[in-house]
Parts: sequence; C-alpha cells; structure tokens
Amino acid sequence: MPEFAIKDCALSMIATGRRAQTLRELRNVIRDVHPGSIYHRFWGTLLRTQPDREYNNDFAAWCYRSLHDGPAAERLAVIDPAMYSDLEELRQEIIEVIDERLDETELMLFTQGDQQFYFARSIIVVFDTHRVAADPRELLAALPQMSVGSIFYHFIDARRQEPIGKDDFQMWLTGFGDKFAPLVDAIATIDPYFESLFVIRDRLTQVFKEFVETGQAPTRFPAPRRRKR
Repeated sequence: MPEFAIKDCALSMIATGRRAQTLRELRNVIRDVHPGSIYHRFWGTLLRTQPDREYNNDFAAWCYRSLHDGPAAERLAVIDPAMYSDLEELRQEIIEVIDERLDETELMLFTQGDQQFYFARSIIVVFDTHRVAADPRELLAALPQMSVGSIFYHFIDARRQEPIGKDDFQMWLTGFGDKFAPLVDAIATIDPYFESLFVIRDRLTQVFKEFVETGQAPTRFPAPRRRKR
C-alpha cells in the first residue's frame, strides 16, 4: 500500500476586476463569474482567520455586514457547498436563493462605495512537507501536528478530484481493504464545511485514535446539515 504523503497548501488570491453594490448586481455577476470565485468565497473562507463563522461564506457575510439585508444573509449562510456535485450546481443554488429574495422585496439596498463586493478567485499552492505515514497508526501520530493547510488540502480540496466527494483519508484507507471500513464510514460523517479546520483536525484525530486503540467503529458525527427549501 502506498504511503500517505502529507502535503500543505495555501490559497493565492487573484482579482477578477468585477464588483457589486446591490443584491441584484451580485446576482448578475455570480451568473457568469469564473467558478473559482464561487469556490474561493465558500471553501476559501476556511483558510482565513475569522472571529466567528455565523456567516460562513463571503456572499452571506457581505449581505449582512455591508448590504444590511438580514434575510438574504441568513438564506445564503445555510447553503452547504458539500451537498452539490460541482460548482455550477452550487452557482445555480446561489442564484435561486438571491432570486427568491429579490422577488419578495422592492427595496433596493445599496452599499457604500468602499463596501462593494469585490469578486476574486484563488489558486491552490501545494507544498511538500516531506512527512509520510505508512499505516493508520503513523497517520494518527502525525494528525495533531498537521497544519490547517494540510487539513484543507487532504480533507477539503481533495474532494474536487475523482472520485468526487472523497477526501484523501478515505481514499487511502480504502486501499487497505475492508479492515478499515468502519473508520472510513466514520470519517465520512465529519462535516467538511460548517466546522473550522481546527475542529475537523480534532475530529479526525478522535476517530483515528478510537479505531487504532480499540479496533471498534469510531464515534460517528452528525451528517452535514442540508439546506431546507
């Protein structure tokens, strides 16, 4: 079985030159903006230090803090990007949510000129840590020291690769056969979006530790929350 090569990463932001001052302008830009901008404004927030994640994507946060549109902010905030097969499906959901809000109010809210929403996208820069794990016990020893960039790369960004929706931990463990199936199933229940990367690291450590020490199915966490329509 190949070793688990631990990587680290950072996101490099690229300006798109596009911006919005109203909810309708936001919707119109989202309609055809580069999909990397959607990714950056949802998943990229995990790598940025924030005092809280009440509004855990940048669209929701902007609607609340700059546009002062509470209903729009709340509806955008509960969108779980992990529930969509790709960024285009996520894009359509965002547009539908904004359209619902635009249809129910004639009030056109504007931001101040210095509080416009500036669209950006990001590219991931990957670093080799030169650390490897030959088996789950070695990976357990490494997990508590892994950076949040490593957690993002292996648990979040890996889901964009084939097979879609599978993180590197699940894929690696699957290669050992059915022996680690309970551990794979437990990892699949860890919410990839509505928790911080620090919490995700702690939960990964917990399930690995429980399985390595007891050989039993690890503690299972609640399934990711789904948006109610």
